[in-house]
Amino acid sequence: MERYYLAVDIGASSGRHILGTVREGKLVLQEIYRFDNGMKRKDGHLCWDVESLFSEIKEGMKQCRKLGKIPAAMGIDTWAVDFVLLDGENRMLGNAVGYRDGRTKGMDEKLYEIISLKDLYGRTGIQKQIFNTIYQLMAVREETPEYLEKGKSFLMIPDYFHYLLTGVKKQEYTNATTTQLVNGENGTWDYELIRKLGLPEGLFGELSMPGTPVGPLTKAVEEEVGFSCQVVLPATHDTGSAVMAVPLVPDGEDSMRDFLYISSGTWSLMGTELPKADCSMKSMEANFTNEGGYDHRFRYLKNIMGLWMIQSVKKELEETGEVYSFAELCRMASEEGIPSIVDCNDPVFLAPESMIREVQEFCRRSGLEVPKTPGQIAAVIYNSLADCYDRTVKELESITGRVYPVIHVVGGGSNAEYLNQLTADRTKRTVYAGPGEATAIGNLLAQMLAVGEFEGLKQARKAVYRSFSVKEYKPGNKLS
Repeated sequence: MERYYLAVDIGASSGRHILGTVREGKLVLQEIYRFDNGMKRKDGHLCWDVESLFSEIKEGMKQCRKLGKIPAAMGIDTWAVDFVLLDGENRMLGNAVGYRDGRTKGMDEKLYEIISLKDLYGRTGIQKQIFNTIYQLMAVREETPEYLEKGKSFLMIPDYFHYLLTGVKKQEYTNATTTQLVNGENGTWDYELIRKLGLPEGLFGELSMPGTPVGPLTKAVEEEVGFSCQVVLPATHDTGSAVMAVPLVPDGEDSMRDFLYISSGTWSLMGTELPKADCSMKSMEANFTNEGGYDHRFRYLKNIMGLWMIQSVKKELEETGEVYSFAELCRMASEEGIPSIVDCNDPVFLAPESMIREVQEFCRRSGLEVPKTPGQIAAVIYNSLADCYDRTVKELESITGRVYPVIHVVGGGSNAEYLNQLTADRTKRTVYAGPGEATAIGNLLAQMLAVGEFEGLKQARKAVYRSFSVKEYKPGNKLS
């Protein structure tokens, strides 16, 4: 009898429920439910509707019952850095404010009055991003200090959903590292840093690794969805799950130190895997981060703006009546010869009122040819991403002293053939693209590893390669 596992993978714009099982050594997936997500303005801030999201989580679980495929285990992954605070009666304090909200503006300056950026990086190994949890908590301290006074629990978004399912509070390691409050050397909360910032120590408890059982569903949830199962922690940070699913090609090594990955979606997370965090000043100056990975590995990577830019352009064009698919935008971009390149990591592209206008203004300020048509704008964005990937490869090789001949692209962006070929051409490296559902696959793998479906991550990654389409792009190849 087949054993099923359920991955609930929630991204910034949508979520999905994917059932997985192992059949003759291969992973078999079935998407059973999908729902929309997005930040909404509430009380002057951009917030996540966690109540609605939890309802969607349960609706997707009900589909398992309808299909007669009851999972033995389930786990939830989401984006990083965002959190909720609960009071002594487990009521949420305030709203679940999202990372694109402007409340962290100026919080870096206030933080550096307490600890320098250099010392902060030396302790945590986490790159500075103004939306990191540490800056969000500084904003809470400034705007609503009573939340910290009343707060008894601090839970990252997926930890909160796991609590709602089980009544058990766990703080999962991979997502916790994105708070910039975890020590890069010992992998536990940096309580000295927490005390310096005036944050309540009691909010930060024992960290749990992917594969840790959380517990069974509460009776109330069991009655509502029609079954019970174990909740098991995946790598709750979606990039942590995606990196677990990087396929091990034939003759590949267990270690990922000889090739790079790009977890490609709204963000492009590009890096390698290290056994030990690199908290050096050279690493800090290049703005690399050491995020926690499965089995105490470190995902040594850089956050790059990613497909958010082209997603924003597509939406903006639709609002003016110009409707294009991503495939059409890629085709139009491939026919353009505009040479302009923008810095994808410039903060102006984080949450602009008009992405098109910001791309044009960047080019104008830089004395570059200004894109005018949708095809030109798309070409500038795609070529700029490939250029950023190339610069990141060179930085990684300089810092680690290694040569990386291969880049693995996983996640939704692995389907962007034009960008994959641009990346191969620009970096002069072989690009393997796929699987597209890497985050959900990695979520499932953590559950499967926990119960012994695979002997270890190496065997699991080999199964990923056998199970899903992985396309190869060589430098200089022509797209068909």
